Amino acid sequence: MTRTSAAALPLARDEATPPPLIATLAVDALIAEARLTPKPALVDERGSGAHRDLDLDTMLRSARALQPTFLAIARAACDVRPSQTLREQLARIGREGEAAMMRATSGSNAHRGAIWIVGLLCAGASMHAPDDVESICASAAAIARHEDRYAPASATTSHGARVSERYRVAGARGEARDGFPHARFVGLSALDDARARGLDEPDARLNALIAIIASLDDTCVLHRGGSNALDAAQRGARRVMDRGGVGTDGGRAALAQLEADLLTLNASPGGAADLLAATLFLDSLRRLA
Repeated sequence: MTRTSAAALPLARDEATPPPLIATLAVDALIAEARLTPKPALVDERGSGAHRDLDLDTMLRSARALQPTFLAIARAACDVRPSQTLREQLARIGREGEAAMMRATSGSNAHRGAIWIVGLLCAGASMHAPDDVESICASAAAIARHEDRYAPASATTSHGARVSERYRVAGARGEARDGFPHARFVGLSALDDARARGLDEPDARLNALIAIIASLDDTCVLHRGGSNALDAAQRGARRVMDRGGVGTDGGRAALAQLEADLLTLNASPGGAADLLAATLFLDSLRRLA
């Protein structure tokens, strides 16, 4: 059956996930992404990857500091529809959350992108049943399409904003406004496929990350290494997939080469990591049903 637009659907509060649980699942998704090992050139259990100002402990402190932010976002979106007012309310909560993150990390930007991506999905999750991934993403996208009239000037000069303009790529804002296609159609599909083939959970999640890297125009990679780095990231990720994924010897060898190439270029697929966290969050929601 074809669904109508999520923004037009009646909200069923009795069916939606309670805000405290939404916040817990969001933090758990960030922690699961951070701990997943081995990720190419990203912070994990082995070390800092291509990052000089981040390590696993910092990532975990950042994730836990965001629990009140995700809770406030989910509560704000209860019993309302996507609107300009809600967009600006969530933006204010998000900026407060970013300040809390920076305090927890002594100034390191661990999860700025995730506050936007996962935060919007927390809002969508408070409006719909947990297994209704389509409507959750559609409502979150409807929120994202409204402009924040009170955004600070720095929002238009961030690394992501500048890279998106320079390279004409969607970036995190475009991903959200398009309904999170890399989480819905790439990440979740790769996760389901890997589980169906009997891979263990860490390998299934790594395969999801690799699938996202292979198709995402990652602004973090572009910021650090330009189009050459993005090409290396996408080609290397496709090589992992062509060799059967990380559950095979050939796939593991290709993953190691992908990491070596990204480290040489000082490039880290941070945008893909945020979308893996979004994938894991949506997966945890649908498992509640």
